Amino acid sequence: MNALLTGVRDDLARRGVSAPTPAEIAVSVQRVRSGDGGRADLGVVDDVRSLAREFSGLGELAVPLSDPTVTDVLLNGPGPVWIDRGAGLEPTGTVIADVARCREIAVRLATACGVRLDDVRPFADGVLTDLPPGVAAQAVRVHAVLAPPAGQGACVSLRALSASHRTLASLQYAGLFDAHVGELLRGMVRRRESILVSGGTGAGKTTLLAALLAEVPDHERILLVEDTPELFPDHPHVIGLRTRDAGVDGAGEIDVRTLARQSLRMRPDRIVVGEIRGAEIAELLLAFNTGHAGSAGTVHANGVDAVPGRLRALGALAGLPDAAVDRQVADGIGVVVHVERTPAGRRVTSIGRFVVGGVGGVGGLSVERMWDAC
Repeated sequence: MNALLTGVRDDLARRGVSAPTPAEIAVSVQRVRSGDGGRADLGVVDDVRSLAREFSGLGELAVPLSDPTVTDVLLNGPGPVWIDRGAGLEPTGTVIADVARCREIAVRLATACGVRLDDVRPFADGVLTDLPPGVAAQAVRVHAVLAPPAGQGACVSLRALSASHRTLASLQYAGLFDAHVGELLRGMVRRRESILVSGGTGAGKTTLLAALLAEVPDHERILLVEDTPELFPDHPHVIGLRTRDAGVDGAGEIDVRTLARQSLRMRPDRIVVGEIRGAEIAELLLAFNTGHAGSAGTVHANGVDAVPGRLRALGALAGLPDAAVDRQVADGIGVVVHVERTPAGRRVTSIGRFVVGGVGGVGGLSVERMWDAC
């Protein structure tokens, strides 16, 4: 396969093909095997499939992504490839035993995403949209770390992103919530309530947020602010803004806070921050409280009762006092929907409203439960 890969790559380069389709790969396979005009044989199909995976950057990691239930694929250096199908991590029969091969996959994936990954910059984030045939996803989010700092070899984390599973109807069918909760969520979107989706890593925050955005009326304009594009809502009027790292000279960085500020000037109906995790909370709270009802975002939190403290901590990064965060969250955001990974799979476990003060108005920001899973 290595000799065939080299020959096909050289033939594609001679023909000026930089992003080969399966058909173009098949032509090169024939030319390498038999010369111009060579006849096809049964091995061409398998060769084209394997080479398409190589040229996409995924290599062997494309194999588990053919399963539409797989949400995450993990390479932890030499050893088995792990997957998550919603019930926790499990090893696959795909094994990458060579340290050099692990590094090759990581670097090739970063290159395919158009980002830098080398010994000077050993971390990379990106999104792969040019996927080989058979991959059951619209795009794949890529995170890669080289060794060092990864001690055992290059590590790659892939997240499958698919619009087909991002409607409230499909999520209800998958068991994320029941029909009653589905109607609650649709009603919140229709009433233009600003929503914060909270949960832990891999709980389904982004998936649920994308489904909520798909319920937004078609005539409304949505501004998305993300570090790495992940949402891909099924909506006809979405403008995506993406952060940018500094260049080799240390200049040119564009952070989430800058993009959130710019989005306010782009005539949005709704502003969405894919993940609130820093000082950009100041701009987002401003949007929530200045006529952009129906905006949304996600935040990491272990439980719905931990969300107020998390928001206060983020507000402190922006220089906001706790009292200011409490008042702006209660007035502007309103609703929090919490998702968790449970033994039965990913589930919506709580829906609540932000309020300031407990009984008698004493106390700071808290969550008043509207619905809890039994």
